Amino acid sequence: MNLRALVKWGALGAVSLLAFYLILALYLQRQFMFAILFLVLTGSALYVFARSKAYTYRYIFPALAGMSVFVLFPLFYTVAIGFTNYSADNLLTLPRVQQVLLSHTYQVAGGRHDFELREQGGRYRLSITDDQGARLVTAPFSLEASGKRQKLSLQPAGSQPIAGDKVNLRGIIQHKKALNDLTLVLPDKTLLSMVSLRSFGAVKPLYTVHSDNTLVNNKTGEVYYPNDKSGFYESAKGETLSPGWTVAIGWANYVRVLTDPTIRGPFIQIFTWTVTFALLTVVFTLGLGLLLASLLQWDQVRGKGFYRTMLILPYAVPAFISILIFKGLFNQNFGEINLVLQHLFGVRPDWFSDPFLAKVMILIVNTWLGYPYMMLLSMGLLQSIPRDLYEASAMDGAGPIDNLFRITIPLIIKPLMPLLIASFAFNFNNFVLIALLTNGAPDIIGASTPAGTTDLLVSYTYRIAFQDAGQNFGLAAAIATVIFLLVGGLSLINLKLSKVKV
Repeated sequence: MNLRALVKWGALGAVSLLAFYLILALYLQRQFMFAILFLVLTGSALYVFARSKAYTYRYIFPALAGMSVFVLFPLFYTVAIGFTNYSADNLLTLPRVQQVLLSHTYQVAGGRHDFELREQGGRYRLSITDDQGARLVTAPFSLEASGKRQKLSLQPAGSQPIAGDKVNLRGIIQHKKALNDLTLVLPDKTLLSMVSLRSFGAVKPLYTVHSDNTLVNNKTGEVYYPNDKSGFYESAKGETLSPGWTVAIGWANYVRVLTDPTIRGPFIQIFTWTVTFALLTVVFTLGLGLLLASLLQWDQVRGKGFYRTMLILPYAVPAFISILIFKGLFNQNFGEINLVLQHLFGVRPDWFSDPFLAKVMILIVNTWLGYPYMMLLSMGLLQSIPRDLYEASAMDGAGPIDNLFRITIPLIIKPLMPLLIASFAFNFNNFVLIALLTNGAPDIIGASTPAGTTDLLVSYTYRIAFQDAGQNFGLAAAIATVIFLLVGGLSLINLKLSKVKV
C-alpha cells in the first residue's frame, strides 16, 4: 500500500470514528432523527469516497449532503412535528416527565427544625437540632446556586463546638437560592428542605410511580394515569399534571385549524389578507415601477442619470432601516405624516390601531420598498421594444394610454410574469415587514392563539410557536406545512412559465 492510499484510508477511518461517536452521542441523548440523518450521511460518504465505482459522485456529494442537512431534513422535521402535540407543555419524553414529577415534594406537618450556617475558609457547614434536642451537622460543602438538588447527610455533632463563623441573617438571604437547592438527610432517611430563612422542614416525595407507569399523589391519594393520546398524566376527575410528553396525534392539528372556530376564523382572515397583500403589492410596485420607467424613457427629460439614481436609492438602503423610519413617520401622536394631515385636513388617522388603516400603511411602505426592483426590470424591458411600434402608433393617432395597454404591457408582461410570481411568493412570506412595522397588531378579538389583523401566515405561525403562552410548535408546524405547499405550488407555476422542464 503506497503512502497516498495510506493517508486516504487513515483520513476516512478518522472521519468515520468521529462521525460514529457523534451518532452514538445523539442516540444516547434520544435525538433519534438527528442520529439517523448523520448515520445516512456518514454511510453515503464512506461509500462514495471509498468505492472507485462511485468516483463521479464525489463532486456532487457535498452539495447533496448540504441540501439534505439544510433543506430536506428541516422540511421533513417540520412536517413531522405537525403531526405531534409538541409544545411548551409537551417537550419531554415520558421517562423524563416521570423524573420531573418524582422530584416534587411536600412538607410534612410538624417537622420543622431551626438551623445554623457556619463558614470557614470558603466552606460551609449546616447544623440543626432534632426532636430529641441532639445537634446534627453536615460535612463541609460549597454553597453555590447551581439549580440542581444537592443532598447532604446529617450526622451527630457531639459535644464539640462546630468550627467556623456563624452566618448572620443577611448572609443567609444572600445564599437563599443555594440553600433552597439543598436537601438534608436525617439519620432515619427523612428529607429536609428549607421552608423559611431560619428553619428546614421535613418533606416527602409528592408522587410515587408504579410498574404500570401510574402515579399516586402521596398527599391526597389521587391516582394519575398516563394518557398516550393527550401526552399528559390524567386523573379520573380529568385533572392533568404538567409537564407532559410528546406523542403523535395524527391530523389533529390540521383538523383543529379547520374545525376550531377560534382558530379557523383568524386563520381564514389572515390567509385572505396574506393573498391580498401579496397580490396588491405586486400590482402597486409594478404600476409605480412601470410608470417611473416610462417617464425616464422620454427624450425630453433631462438629468435622467440623477433621477434614476435617486429613484433606486430605496432599493439600496437596508429594508429594516426604511421600515423603522416609516414606523416613526406614521406614529399616531408625533409622526410627521399625521402632523401634515392635521394641518391640511384636520385629521389624525389611527394608523396602528385601525385594522383597515394599518393594512393601508403596510401596503404604502411595501410599495416604497418594492418599486425600485420593478422599475429596473421595466427599464430593461422597455428598451427592448422597437421604437418603430410607437412611431406607427403615433401615426394612427394613438396616445400614451393606448400605447401602454396595446403595445407596452402586452410585450413585457410575458417575460415579466415569472418575476411577478417570484415577487408574489416573496411577499407571501414577508416576515420582516410585519414584525418590524406592526407585529401583527391590532389583534383579532376572540382568537385563541396570538393573531393580528395585519399578520401574514408566516408571522402568525411565528407568534404561535414563540409568543403564545403554550408555544404550540405542532400547530405552528402544521400551518408552516400549508405555507410550504402554497409557496411550492407557486414555484412550480413559476418554473412552468419560465419554460423550465421539471
